[in-house]
Amino acid sequence: MDPYIVLGSAVIGLLVGVTGAGGGALMTPMLILLFGVKPSTAISSDLVAAVVMRPIGAAVHLRQKTVNLQLVGYLTMGSVPMAFFGAYLLHLFGNASSAEDKVQIALGAALLLGAAAMIVRSALDRRNGHLRQGVVHDLTVQPLKTVAVGMIGGIIVGITSVGSGSLMIVMLLFLYPMIGANQLVGTDLTQAVPLTAAAALGALAFGHVELSVTTSLIIGSVPAVLVGSFLSSRAPDRYIRPAITFVILASGLKYVGVGTTALGWTLCSVLLVVAVVWLVSARPWRKEVLRRGGVEGSGTLSVDPAAPD
Repeated sequence: MDPYIVLGSAVIGLLVGVTGAGGGALMTPMLILLFGVKPSTAISSDLVAAVVMRPIGAAVHLRQKTVNLQLVGYLTMGSVPMAFFGAYLLHLFGNASSAEDKVQIALGAALLLGAAAMIVRSALDRRNGHLRQGVVHDLTVQPLKTVAVGMIGGIIVGITSVGSGSLMIVMLLFLYPMIGANQLVGTDLTQAVPLTAAAALGALAFGHVELSVTTSLIIGSVPAVLVGSFLSSRAPDRYIRPAITFVILASGLKYVGVGTTALGWTLCSVLLVVAVVWLVSARPWRKEVLRRGGVEGSGTLSVDPAAPD
């Protein structure tokens, strides 16, 4: 086992638990680019590890009752058959890397567009005072559209072995805009269990799974997913939605071909800009001054009950 793979998978596992997205988009490139694992081995080992990782997060959300099982059923109805169909299409293409690259670039562009749309919608919601606090069990499921979302995610994972979580969470957030992000994270993690299991069976049958890599991924990611899922199932929407947007942005940039070093600097720059914008808009130092002024003012207005009128 490699302790650095354990540490890296723990960081990514935490992100998966919080956002339900970014597992394949971040874990597989980490193995290939940082640790020199062969691409086929990285993809197969990641899929097998995900079979252990995602049910942990799903179980936490099921316990917190942030999962709509009817929605999960419709998503699975579309995703699992299309995952096998996607693998068959890849077989027809002769496993051509060019075909897979084109799909990944298209997926990256879609994720970047989705991240931008999420930022715009969040700004509009904040301006208009809209709160995304719908209860997932009161959701009116749209069967045909939901199955279509599952089909799109399934065929993507069948061709590329990655991307279903990131893409599905974007589509679900727009299909059911009034539902809190944490509740859709739970639903997405749960529907990903049978989809990941189907993809992992294909990886075990046709891919090369390296036991040491898979074990390192499981040891690092499973506890982190557990912690992340506890956070996402309890945290307010205003914290979960920005985290989802950040992970989807990172996934999109990676899929369109941004290099590892450039991706790191880009994400650091994004975090810096977000921090500056938050400081300028929120001005936390003013709130602290007002709070202290209120405390001091309340002290000066105290009245001694023994004093004469």
